Amino acid sequence: MAATQKKIEEALAHIREAEKSLKTSLLKWKPDYDIAADEYNAAATCYKTAKQYSQCRECLMKAVENYKLNRSFFSAGKCLDQAALVSKEMGDMETIFKVCERAACMYQEHGVPDTAALSLDKGAKMIEGHLPEKALHMYEHAVDIVMTEDRPRQAAEFQCKVSRINLKLQKYDATTDSIRREISYHQAGENMPAIGRLTVALVLVQLARGDPVAAEKAYREWGSYCEAEEVQTLEMLIQAFDEEDGDMARKALNSSFIKHMDIEYAKLARSLPVPKSSQEKKPGVTDTYPPYTSSSGGDVDSVTKGVADASISQGDDEELDLC
Repeated sequence: MAATQKKIEEALAHIREAEKSLKTSLLKWKPDYDIAADEYNAAATCYKTAKQYSQCRECLMKAVENYKLNRSFFSAGKCLDQAALVSKEMGDMETIFKVCERAACMYQEHGVPDTAALSLDKGAKMIEGHLPEKALHMYEHAVDIVMTEDRPRQAAEFQCKVSRINLKLQKYDATTDSIRREISYHQAGENMPAIGRLTVALVLVQLARGDPVAAEKAYREWGSYCEAEEVQTLEMLIQAFDEEDGDMARKALNSSFIKHMDIEYAKLARSLPVPKSSQEKKPGVTDTYPPYTSSSGGDVDSVTKGVADASISQGDDEELDLC
């Protein structure tokens, strides 16, 4: 307790120094933003040690403003990253999204886009379980940043996370678009083995959408990048859905290759509705009638006479029944 109180007093001393450096006088016309920022940053460290997270984040945000006024954008970004970590301790996921987006802007302003994308990636991981939509936006922002520097391999890594979150949210249309973008980045980065795995993923998502035609089209388009096991599995799966063979579909989906895919795609394969096999199909309308057997001549005559009598009586009724 005494150590905590000591750290709080030390933080207050740093804050007083920061406020002093911002004051002007007859001989000091301009505030010392750099000194103020460093002092607020030091105060934040003391508050963090004392586990006073609210005061810590407040000091960090004051440090950010002063670093910005001094055009020290990289230092401002670092403080915002620290504010994200403190917000995580506080359970404030919404603030993590805001400060990480600001940090990315600071790093871009300083001219380090890789660090900006990394900051977004870290922040998205923190909030993905609580705010998946916001995490999705952060990963998409990271993709845009690295592609301005023409780095398709790094963009593919972030795009993979976009696809995974879309799939988790069951946004199948968005997932197919995302996987196609991911494939294009791997093509640009000449990472051909990854395209084969993504082809399997794309086929599974198209089947989940209930569109086996689109699934087959995806296979025809990208199947040349697949390995032998992937080709065998996809051909069996597409044939099973085409022929409505549930047993064959289950056999394909239970292949070891699909079971060892990314966890979200493996879960999708387990929950994928497969066609019903012949034993599982319910009898149709024609199945309710008894099988046809040949009748004797007498039976045929009696049936014919009955139909004729019915027709005559129906004709008599037609004059009365106009409905």
